[in-house]
Amino acid sequence: MRIIFAGTPEFARVALERLHAAGFEIPLVLTQPDRPAGRGMKLQASPVKQFALEHGMAVAQPRSLRLDGKYPEDAAAAREAILAARADTMVVAAYGLILPQWVLDAPPRGCLNIHASLLPRWRGAAPIHRAIEAGDAETGVTIMQMDAGLDTGDMLLMERLPIAADDTTGGLHDRLAALGGRLIVEALELAACGGLIAVKQPEAGVTYAHKIEKAEAAIDWALPATVLDRRVRAFNPFPGAGSSLGGEAVKVWSARAEAGGASGASPGQVLAAGPEGIRVMTGDGVLVLTELQRAGGKRLPVADFLRGFPVAPGQVFDRAVS
Repeated sequence: MRIIFAGTPEFARVALERLHAAGFEIPLVLTQPDRPAGRGMKLQASPVKQFALEHGMAVAQPRSLRLDGKYPEDAAAAREAILAARADTMVVAAYGLILPQWVLDAPPRGCLNIHASLLPRWRGAAPIHRAIEAGDAETGVTIMQMDAGLDTGDMLLMERLPIAADDTTGGLHDRLAALGGRLIVEALELAACGGLIAVKQPEAGVTYAHKIEKAEAAIDWALPATVLDRRVRAFNPFPGAGSSLGGEAVKVWSARAEAGGASGASPGQVLAAGPEGIRVMTGDGVLVLTELQRAGGKRLPVADFLRGFPVAPGQVFDRAVS
């Protein structure tokens, strides 16, 4: 089976690696244009592009696939490359561009998407973050037949994965990427012998995983500690939950919720600070901060953080990030 692969970040690179290892013929890889990154803001190739070039695969990086859009020359060149690839199907994983109908119709077997949720829950851009933030007990990967809607196509394969109480987006991402890579290989092998069964998504239970905005990272100490614990984990590694103390920005990378608190203490007020954690009052309960980072500094366990940044009971974290 000949496959066009479309993807950009590490989640997609894992799937491309599994498809390559399984022996599928991949005549074309689509990925986002190189982006500035790092301190020098130099152009950097996506993880998918890096893998594709290392393994001799042809790469196209259109800015758009819309023939009537802002970059029609990009779309026209991509269309020529897609048709010339004579692929049976296209596999899409976190590509980042909307596929117009002509792309969906180009391969005889259509386009398959690797989606990191149990559809129809968490359609959209940030399913891993939102599942943790919402306190879901499980998530998973759905292999979906793509249509013109936003993650609305028929489901072809699905496998569940539990979410642990200490899972971060980073850790859960890696497990889901590995699961997605395995499932897409299984789906294509089943498709080759006519063994895939398409199931329409149920109308009940639809939720949308909206894109993560940096503004969401500011910790609102008036919220319950359990909610803040989930947000700290959901925003690790991006964008990182943050607050301010004494006018200095502080990132919180690890924390845990505890019941109780102190009578009369206001949300954001430090109750105690020691090597076991910085105990901060919230709207309901206490958030114990255990891994933090000063602006321009390194992520540190709380004991090391406190040696360079003393914190005293009575100080108040501000929601605003300086």
